[in-house]
Amino acid sequence: MSAHSKVAMPGGFGTNSDMRLFLSWILGLCLTGGMAAAERVFDFSQFAINSQPKEFESTVTGLGKPGEWKVVLVEGPASSQLSVTNAVISNKRAVLAQLASDPTDEHFPLLLLGKEVYGDFVLSTRFQTVSGTKERMAGLAFRVQDPNNYYVVRASSLGNNLRFYKFVNGTRSQPIGPEIPIPSGTWHELSVECQGNTIRCKLNGKEAIPLITDYSFTSGRIGLWTKSDSISHFTDTRIRFTPRETLAQILVRESMQKNPRLLGLKVFAYRGDPPKLELVASDQPQEVGEAGTSVERDVIGRDVTYTGRTKNTVSATLPLHDRNGEVVAAVRVVMKPFPGQTEQNTIARAMPIVRGMEPSIRSAKDFVEP
Repeated sequence: MSAHSKVAMPGGFGTNSDMRLFLSWILGLCLTGGMAAAERVFDFSQFAINSQPKEFESTVTGLGKPGEWKVVLVEGPASSQLSVTNAVISNKRAVLAQLASDPTDEHFPLLLLGKEVYGDFVLSTRFQTVSGTKERMAGLAFRVQDPNNYYVVRASSLGNNLRFYKFVNGTRSQPIGPEIPIPSGTWHELSVECQGNTIRCKLNGKEAIPLITDYSFTSGRIGLWTKSDSISHFTDTRIRFTPRETLAQILVRESMQKNPRLLGLKVFAYRGDPPKLELVASDQPQEVGEAGTSVERDVIGRDVTYTGRTKNTVSATLPLHDRNGEVVAAVRVVMKPFPGQTEQNTIARAMPIVRGMEPSIRSAKDFVEP
């Protein structure tokens, strides 16, 4: 075989053709189920003082205008480590503040921390309520679909309570949570953990609300939240999460596990705006994002197959079809050669790998987007 030989296989196999970074990333190899855990730390000191970070989106639930969110310098907690007792306030720190004082009752300023969508995670922040006549609240919004649909856990210093509820089409559910002193002007830690349909809420390291089970929202954005004329400060905000894999990467990982003799498996597809042909999934994840070549372009565009050979490997690049028979990607299957290896038996060895992927694919978009 030549380095790349084209073998026409019309119709496919088994189917017919009818911030500038403002986040600090910490990647840990907690290989649970083959996935790495990750953490994002929102470092408010990276932004200009007395300005709202451009990467964040200020909006509002209910009545009134969005809040006034700015980075300010205040006396912050002495340490980023949680102390169950009140921390000694001893140092100036850049914190994120909600400064508007609209007394409207059904007024909930919401600041979305980027456009990222999270499924399972642990989200935490340290907060202090500063002032407010109607309310003195601070909270975490999560699995946000839009300003009218999300979960929130919030602390009230005037009401001396911690509450969880959800907004559905702008209407609040009945609140869940205990009466508990939450002194104003003191730093506290608030955290929420989502795993599937279960939600845990903690205040100062203690689980203050019974385990919640809810099926309304399975993933969404995250944000900081207040109510009415609450002026509140937030710092040490971070989220530890399970990265959301694309279906393409999941299928590659599962195929490598089922076929341990494979030397490599790579999927090329078009994505982005404008669409670009690139490596969207690989047995070597660090390669994802590399540009595709004329081989993969031809495989996708003409529904044909190529074979290739190096000194120690053979490969077949085959079209991958969705459930409707449309070509959505090109898959390169890399194997160890054996004596008498031919183009046809290279394809025959690779074909079951690709066929095994196809029943899971509804569309090109679902395949390459998390």
